[in-house]
Amino acid sequence: MKIFRPLVVTAAMLAASGCISTSDFEAVQRQVSELQEELANVKRTASSKEDVQSVNTRIAEQTETLLKSNATLVAKVGEIETRIQATQESLEQSSYRFDRLGQQLAQAQRDIEELRARIATMQTAAVPPAADGAGSSSEVTVPAPAIPVSDPNQTYQSALRDYQRGNFDLAIEGFREFVQNSPNSDRADNAAYWIGESLFSQKKYREAIEQFDSVVTKYPKSDKVPGALLKKGYAYISIGERAQGIVQLQYVLHEHPKSQEASLARQKLKQLGIETQ
Repeated sequence: MKIFRPLVVTAAMLAASGCISTSDFEAVQRQVSELQEELANVKRTASSKEDVQSVNTRIAEQTETLLKSNATLVAKVGEIETRIQATQESLEQSSYRFDRLGQQLAQAQRDIEELRARIATMQTAAVPPAADGAGSSSEVTVPAPAIPVSDPNQTYQSALRDYQRGNFDLAIEGFREFVQNSPNSDRADNAAYWIGESLFSQKKYREAIEQFDSVVTKYPKSDKVPGALLKKGYAYISIGERAQGIVQLQYVLHEHPKSQEASLARQKLKQLGIETQ
């Protein structure tokens, strides 16, 4: 307001000297008042714009921080779900291993008892008398022991241990032997699935896709089907066939919505920018 004081003083002096009229002086005063008000408005507007800009900057910074936190949280949740799945599979394998070990011990005990009975029978067998009353001894021929046939379940467990240790070639060989020798076993679908997992771990994605396909085709009611479909989707994405991979993941959601694999498929789709219901 100090800027306009010389104008007012000058106008007053001119009015006193008779150069301008009182009405002219009042007009100058009005103009000065209007300019002062306009300047005050400009200052208020400028201050308001600076405040708005400051608020916008803070909002942008907070939004970026929230997005980064959300991305980190999603990644951690995915890691936890993967660990849970691995733990469940390990528990399943351990439980089955203990069951099979108990069965094998029981079978071994029965085999030992049977062998003992056969030996006792041969030892007590009567020796036929010699001709003409002459005493002679007859040799008793003991049959050669049968060559033991490999236990399919031992083959399965051995292959599973190879997979867990990262010996994928040996695991594939063992699981294939099991499937070939025991195609009707209730573990055949699991063996076929673990062949696919071994190939996937070796990054042989095309072969893994074919193997997972065989699991779905040969064992449509198996509890390994959701996992096979999920890993097919992962394999397609790994080789750059994104659209086909998305189709497989969506198929998991549609056909097995309550499975754990559905949760993993939904998470993967979200990472790919695909919204799911």
